[in-house]
Amino acid sequence: MEALRPSTPASLLQHSSSASRSISFRSNRLWLGSKTVRTKPGNLSLKKGSRRLTVQCTADGIERGLFVGRGGGGGHEAVAEGRKAAVSLPERFKVVALMAAMMCLCNADRVVMSVAIVPLAAKNGWSSSFLGIVQSSFLWGYIFSSVIGGALVDRYGGKRVMAWGVALWSLATLLTPWAANHSTLALLAIRAFFGLAEGVALPSMSTLSSRWFPTHERASAVAVSMAGFHLGNVVGLILTPIMMSSLGVSSPFTFFSSLGLVWLTTWVYGVTTNPQDSPFISKSELRLIQDGKSESSVKKNKFPPLRHLLSKLPTWAIIFANITNNWGYFVLLSWMPVYFKTVFNVNLKQAAWFSAVPWGTMAISGYIAGAASDRLIKAGYSLTLVRKIMQSIGFIGPGIALLCLNYANSAVTAAVYITAALSLSSFSQAGFLLNIQDIAPQCAGFLHGIANSAGTFAAIVSTIGTGYFVQWLGSFQAFLTLTAALYFITAVFWNLYATGERVF
Repeated sequence: MEALRPSTPASLLQHSSSASRSISFRSNRLWLGSKTVRTKPGNLSLKKGSRRLTVQCTADGIERGLFVGRGGGGGHEAVAEGRKAAVSLPERFKVVALMAAMMCLCNADRVVMSVAIVPLAAKNGWSSSFLGIVQSSFLWGYIFSSVIGGALVDRYGGKRVMAWGVALWSLATLLTPWAANHSTLALLAIRAFFGLAEGVALPSMSTLSSRWFPTHERASAVAVSMAGFHLGNVVGLILTPIMMSSLGVSSPFTFFSSLGLVWLTTWVYGVTTNPQDSPFISKSELRLIQDGKSESSVKKNKFPPLRHLLSKLPTWAIIFANITNNWGYFVLLSWMPVYFKTVFNVNLKQAAWFSAVPWGTMAISGYIAGAASDRLIKAGYSLTLVRKIMQSIGFIGPGIALLCLNYANSAVTAAVYITAALSLSSFSQAGFLLNIQDIAPQCAGFLHGIANSAGTFAAIVSTIGTGYFVQWLGSFQAFLTLTAALYFITAVFWNLYATGERVF
C-alpha cells in the first residue's frame, strides 16, 4: 500500500496480486487524504490490508466511508449501497415529505371551519361573540391532548401516535357537517374532539425530526414540515369556498378527511419511529444521522419531575414564547376572513384569496429561516445565539407589522402588513420550536406538550377575546395593538433567559 500515492493515479490500476480485491466504482472521483484522484469507471484492485478510502456519493448528498481490508466483503456491501443510493432518495427525505403532507392536512382541516363558519353564522344568526366561541371550540380539546400527546410520543414513538391522531381528526372532520346540522352542542363537541386528535401533531413532528435528522439539518427539516403546515392554510382557504359554492358546505369536509385516510395508508407501511428500525435506510445514511447528534440526544432516561422542569427559566422562556406565538397565530388564522369581510367588505371568495397569500409566503420564509439557522450553526455560531436571533425576528417583526396594520386603508395594504407579520413570525420555527429539543432531548415531547397547552389556552383567550373586542369597540385595532405589545415583551424575556445548551 505504500506505493499508492495521489500524485500517480495510474499506479492504482496496476496492482493485481492474488491477495487483491476487485471493487467496481461508478463514480470517477476518489479522495485520498486531502487530494482528489480522477479515474475512469471500471475495476479498482487494492492489496489486502487495512486502508480507508472515502467515496463521494452525490446521489444522497453525503460522503460514504469505505473500508477495504480483512474481514470479507465489506467493500462489496458498500458498493451495493452506493448503487442503491444512486436510484433512490435518502430515507430521511421521504420521512420529512410525509410529515409535511400530514402537517398540510392538519391545518387545512382546521381552516375549512374558518371559511365555512361565515355561511353557518349567517344561517344560524350567530353574534360575533358566539362566533368566537365556536371558533375556539377546537382549542378546548387541543389544550388537553398536547401534554398527553407529548408524553405518548416520548413513550411510544411519533409514528404510532401520529397515525392515531390523523385517523381520529379525519373522522371528526367528516362528521362536522352532520354535527352543524344537528345542533350547536353537537358541533362544539365534534370540534373539541377534532382538537383533541390534532394536539399530537406538533409533538410527533418535532420528535420524529430530532430522531431522523442530524443537528445541522434539523432546522431545515422542521422548516419543510412547517411549510406544509402553512400551505395547508393556502389549500384550505382557496379550495373551501370554491367547493362550497359548487358542491355544498359539506364537500370540503368530506374531501380533506378522505385525503387524511389516503395519507394514513402510506405512513403506516412506509415509516418507522427510529431510523435504525427502518428496513429501507442505507447504512451510510444511518451513520450520517447518528454521527450528527450529540450523545445525550439519543439516550432514553426517565422524565425529570414536572417541578424540576418548571423550576428553570429556559423552560419559561419556551412557554412564554409559545403563548405569544399561539396568541398572534390563532387571532390571524381564525379571524382573517371575517376581518376582510367586516373591515373592507370583500366577499367570501375574495377574503379567502387575501387570507391565503400570507400563509403561502410564510411557508417560504419559514424554510429560509431554517436554512439560515442551519448555515449559522455549521459556521460555528452557538445554538444559543442562533435561537435568540431567529426568535427575535419572529417576534419583533410581527409586532411592528401589526401596529402598521391599524393604519391600513385598503384590503391590499392590509394583506401586505398581514403577510409581513406572518412571514416574520415563521422565524419562530427556528427559535423556540427547535429550542425544546435543545434543552430537553429526552423529554421533548412532554415539554412541547406543556408549552403547547399554555399556548393553546392563550389562543382560546385571544380567539374569544377578539370577538368581544370587535363587538364592544366596533374595530380590530385595540386587539391588534395588544397583540403587538405582547410580541415585544416576550422578545425581551426570550433574549434574557433562553439558552441553546442542554438543561434536562
